[in-house]
Amino acid sequence: MRGGRAPAILLGGVAALLLSLLWMPALLPVASRLLLLPRALLSMASGSTPSQPSSASSSSYVPGSVSAAFVTCPNEKVAKEIARAVVEKRLAACVNLIPQITSIYEWKGKIEEDSEVLMMIKTQSSLVPALTDFVRSVHPYEVAEVIALPVEQGNSPYLQWVRQVTEIVSDSSTVLP
Repeated sequence: MRGGRAPAILLGGVAALLLSLLWMPALLPVASRLLLLPRALLSMASGSTPSQPSSASSSSYVPGSVSAAFVTCPNEKVAKEIARAVVEKRLAACVNLIPQITSIYEWKGKIEEDSEVLMMIKTQSSLVPALTDFVRSVHPYEVAEVIALPVEQGNSPYLQWVRQVTEIVSDSSTVLP
């Protein structure tokens, strides 16, 4: 680090990193579209457009039709009870329990820290509202965390299985209590 140049370069690098982090949220929509570009180019090369279904459309996965929902629970007992119930009611095909996560959050003006169990629930996207209502009705928290993200890609046989297992509920107009 002779001549004082290294610190100036490091500061420039840090400034560039900070600027890129500030712009990151604005760039996320653009970046997500860029990730889809290779699929679009492959479709164009094969003679079809990305919006056109392939010849095997009856068995192909529709991006976003399955979701992964996340729910935090105070302990394993509560998480297992909710997990078993949502699978039995066919609101979910599968629930993974991830023990011993630490959650740090603001609640009623105080910073809290708790050990929790995270539930990762695989379901049809159309069932997320019913899943949310059910979790809220049985969850011990005043405000239960239920968030869901659509699954864009994955193992097609697995995603088809999620849809099959939960098909009975999504076809009916009511969900069993």
